[in-house]
Amino acid sequence: MRNKNIIIGLVGEIASGKGAVVNYLEKKYQASSYRYSKIIRDILNRIDQDQTRENMALISGFLRKNFGQDILSKIMIKDIKRDKNKLIVFDGIRRVPDLKYFKNMSGFILIKIVGNQKIRYKRFIKRNENPGDNKKTYNQFLNDLKDASNYEIPKVMKLTNLITLGIS
Repeated sequence: MRNKNIIIGLVGEIASGKGAVVNYLEKKYQASSYRYSKIIRDILNRIDQDQTRENMALISGFLRKNFGQDILSKIMIKDIKRDKNKLIVFDGIRRVPDLKYFKNMSGFILIKIVGNQKIRYKRFIKRNENPGDNKKTYNQFLNDLKDASNYEIPKVMKLTNLITLGIS
């Protein structure tokens, strides 16, 4: 892979502010951006299925179970290799195997985004990223943090020993 100036990977729990960081870097520095969830959303669109949190978890689980825990990173790294931008940012890192292709890359920085749970819940409800998110109770939001697609995020967050951003 040719050398990039900077490749930033963002890890954080639901509605922690990862998207705000991506938007800032896109606007201020014309960064290219990628999301693991975009891969899943593309598949759901192609098979004409709703982009619910449940369907996304189902597709992600199926892909990882049948094609390897690092399948989404294999797809992501191909996209990044084709990108000629000097600043690339991606979010949605959820599992340790997601880092396999990135952790030893020159110029790769893993940033942990953290935020207050109550503020994150309000942000989650307001953005309504997936159908029905705006109707979830605080307890349902907390349960989403424990589901199969989110349970390993704290492990990945512990691997970010360089930078932590607190977004409120």
